[in-house]
Amino acid sequence: MQSARSPSDPDLSRELDPGEPNPGRWAPTHSLAPGLHLVATPIGNLGDISLRGLWVLRHVDRILCEDTRVTGRLLARFAIATPLDSYHDHNADRVRPAILDRLRRGEKLALVSDAGTPLVSDPGFKLVREALAEDLPVTAAPGASAALTALILSGLPADIFLFAGFLPPRAAARRRALANWRDLAATLIFFEGPSRVAASLADMAEILGERAAAVARELTKRFEEVRRDSLGALAAHYRDAGAPRGEVVVVVGPPDAAAPMSEGDIDRRLRTLLAAHSLRDAVARLAEESGIARRTLYERALALQQPDKSP
Repeated sequence: MQSARSPSDPDLSRELDPGEPNPGRWAPTHSLAPGLHLVATPIGNLGDISLRGLWVLRHVDRILCEDTRVTGRLLARFAIATPLDSYHDHNADRVRPAILDRLRRGEKLALVSDAGTPLVSDPGFKLVREALAEDLPVTAAPGASAALTALILSGLPADIFLFAGFLPPRAAARRRALANWRDLAATLIFFEGPSRVAASLADMAEILGERAAAVARELTKRFEEVRRDSLGALAAHYRDAGAPRGEVVVVVGPPDAAAPMSEGDIDRRLRTLLAAHSLRDAVARLAEESGIARRTLYERALALQQPDKSP
């Protein structure tokens, strides 16, 4: 396995300069090394930028960012004058070769997202992958993450979790994606747009089952809110209350270790599904939920649709 060089100083025992008089201008005892520096930025509260992150942003040659206006406001708040270059979904393929050439020449570049940790739902992954493929120096100044903040505030198990990013916007694709994670014994974390929260929660309740969940929004900001309830109750709340404001993170607890469905459970679930779906769709949905063979469920559903033969 290839091991890329890191521009970090290996002597971590002397990171803090004891003679530094201003904690806001903390700096290591070494100079910033050439390479690509991945810097986490605040997800809301500007106080969450790290001292190391500020130091890196002050000392790189240029900063690569999604939106120069957003990053420009952050830099202005901390009196940082480092030049900015755009690097986002629409220009990444075009500008990436020039960025890699700068790294080959030994420049110091920082990569930031509009908010949070770079590479999480942004185009930085391809740049880092290509830099590592050439053994160019890459390191990170870690910090804020909306996914992890929502997880630790959710009250749900945090020992094993999966971050799945944004779900597909269309219902059919979203339901297929959710089915992929249904049997995973882990807490699930999703980003979601405010206008789709209610529909996504309703699909989660149907595909994943009635689990404990949390909806977090405006994290670290003045109107931070974390609403905790079952998936069904949360879906009903946002259906009635309307789309929430701000960025949204949905955290879903792991499945309960349940016993296999009894014949009575199968019949009750089939009746519910048959009331809202065709025979074919009802059988397909329950097959996904339970893992029971479709042929077995089809025969059961046919029997339920004939009152004189139903059990």
